Amino acid sequence: MNMNQIVGHADLLLITLDTLRYDVAQAAWQDGLLPNLSRLLPGTGWQLRHTPGNFTFAAHSAFFTGFFPTPAMPGKHFRPFALRFAGSETTGPDTCILEGENLISGFANRGYHTICIGGVGFFNKQTPLGCVLPGMFHESHWSVELGVTDRDSTRNQVRVACDALARLPHEQRAFLFINISALHQPNCHYLPGHYEDNCATQMAALQYVDSQLPPLLDALRARGTGWGIVCSDHGTAYGEEGYWGHRVSHPVVWNVPYAEVTWEHQP
Repeated sequence: MNMNQIVGHADLLLITLDTLRYDVAQAAWQDGLLPNLSRLLPGTGWQLRHTPGNFTFAAHSAFFTGFFPTPAMPGKHFRPFALRFAGSETTGPDTCILEGENLISGFANRGYHTICIGGVGFFNKQTPLGCVLPGMFHESHWSVELGVTDRDSTRNQVRVACDALARLPHEQRAFLFINISALHQPNCHYLPGHYEDNCATQMAALQYVDSQLPPLLDALRARGTGWGIVCSDHGTAYGEEGYWGHRVSHPVVWNVPYAEVTWEHQP
């Protein structure tokens, strides 16, 4: 898809499903557990891609400069968006070249109102480090109710996102970013009787996330057509070969689910 025909004419969306493993995401899709996301995903489900960073700050720093997860296959893979940069080998005729120090300022320079709905700690605005990523946006939101410890975090994040969109004039194009926190540890509270995180509890968390998406999708469709990316920033290890967590170089951390999605206007 030629992004030069999209940018400036449609709303844009980036949802990062923080810490979601590819194998968990694809198994949930194959088992029919994601009815809302499945309406957006292609017939083959999630793409397998490699993340540019093995923990949240590194991955989002790359995303926000145009380096999204790369297809897990050989070849030169052109990017949908890029900042003007001499010598780039992954920009093609369909790449939208933006002017700015990051994609968010680049979209702002194209007339977009940029919105950040934070989730995990790197978006909490409670420390200087926690202000770096949300500080790139026109408006940013975070509270404990949006974070990893609140069982209703996705419902709360969707509500805040819908409220932010509702405040915009209909003709104002929006770039909406949401860092979904429910998949990050702790996620064991989404599966009764479990007290440690594992693939099953993360899948239960993903089912919960999917169940909360309809109001957001309705709000986006009410505003007009749009294009977006839904992906994980990195996976996490649950004991594979002795590894636990992320910020480690293991395939279950590097392999992430990725999808490019579109929606049509529905008044």
